[in-house]
Amino acid sequence: MVTEKRYCSICAWRRDCQKRFSVSTDLMGNVRCPDFTRDVSIKDDQIDETEKKWREQ
Repeated sequence: MVTEKRYCSICAWRRDCQKRFSVSTDLMGNVRCPDFTRDVSIKDDQIDETEKKWREQ
């Protein structure tokens, strides 16, 4: 089962969002925001690469 990644940093509304980083998250860090809309200019492989770098720290 593949779940869609939902992070504030990949939301299309992140620039003007008033809720940024203050919404509840699940154990995987995914936001539970009714306004979340994926920014289509950010590709999945870019997200995976960033997650990998973050985990290696």
